[in-house]
Amino acid sequence: MIDHITIGITDFARSSAFYDAVLAPLGIGRLVDLPTGETDGVPVCGYGRKAPGFWLAQERPATGLLHIAFHADHRAQVDAFHAAALRAGGRDNGAPGLRPHYHADYYAAFILDPDGHNIEAVCHAPADGA
Repeated sequence: MIDHITIGITDFARSSAFYDAVLAPLGIGRLVDLPTGETDGVPVCGYGRKAPGFWLAQERPATGLLHIAFHADHRAQVDAFHAAALRAGGRDNGAPGLRPHYHADYYAAFILDPDGHNIEAVCHAPADGA
């Protein structure tokens, strides 16, 4: 349904390093760095598996905090995402585990990024598929 999303961040170097670390366990990497001359003078980068769908731009952040969930193929990726986020300076906002109030196989972890956005990794596969 959504083709891509861009979030405004306050410190490009800090946030791009954070997302480089926390998205790697999900198989998501930085695919694009746009020159500031093409982006109204602000640094911009895009992340994805095959094409960029999640973008960072150093600009005024949203007035409210965002909740963004990234798909994980396996529960181990959720665990690795959470561990990488904590090592990269993220704050825990929900340790890896089942959230059966969403559905029986909803396995997720939540962290707060450097700007306070709630970032989630979620796997919908049953445990034997982990």
